[in-house]
Amino acid sequence: MRDEFRADLQIVSQLLVDMAEGVRAAMRQATRALLTADRQAAETVIERDAEIDDLYRHVEERVCDLLARQAPVASDLRAMITALHVAADLERMGDLADHVAKTALRRHPSPAVPAELRTIFTEMADIADRMAVKIGSVLAKPDVDLAGELDRDDDAMDELHKSLFSVLLGDDWPYGVETAIDATLLGRFYERFADHAVNAGEHVIYLITGESTPTGN
Repeated sequence: MRDEFRADLQIVSQLLVDMAEGVRAAMRQATRALLTADRQAAETVIERDAEIDDLYRHVEERVCDLLARQAPVASDLRAMITALHVAADLERMGDLADHVAKTALRRHPSPAVPAELRTIFTEMADIADRMAVKIGSVLAKPDVDLAGELDRDDDAMDELHKSLFSVLLGDDWPYGVETAIDATLLGRFYERFADHAVNAGEHVIYLITGESTPTGN
């Protein structure tokens, strides 16, 4: 029974890694669509969001089945709880990539981001990608130090978010209200993507140490 439980737990872990990889690919493609008005990339992200949702459901089903059959306690129960929380954060990260892609598609054939904001969004996307990579790594091989790095990445994302507002609220903003609203929402999508990555990292730290870390996200 113990070997069977471990095998099932490994399946759950692999599903989470697959989700993390899918989320990373989605945000990368969504960003390409955003910055280059790539319609095909945007449509691919939107179509494949259902695949991330399916993985989320598989995690839920596997965990519920394990809870019912194995009645885990202590560290095993902690692993089950962690899997559910991490899967929820990853699913939301996929949704946020989907939102970015839909914004790009709505503005097509024009780029959704004006030239003055391209550097900020490129840097936000780079941080989001780095965080997604780290989440996949700590899920494949739990690591407290690597999971802890996500907080620093999130701080960098927050600084870029502030920079974005400085541009949008400047007296010389030339693009009007509609473009400013789009940029505000896009900034929020990337900022929340980072927040959910931090949450996932904190759940992994809880899995390893058994100690909860406070979160304001």
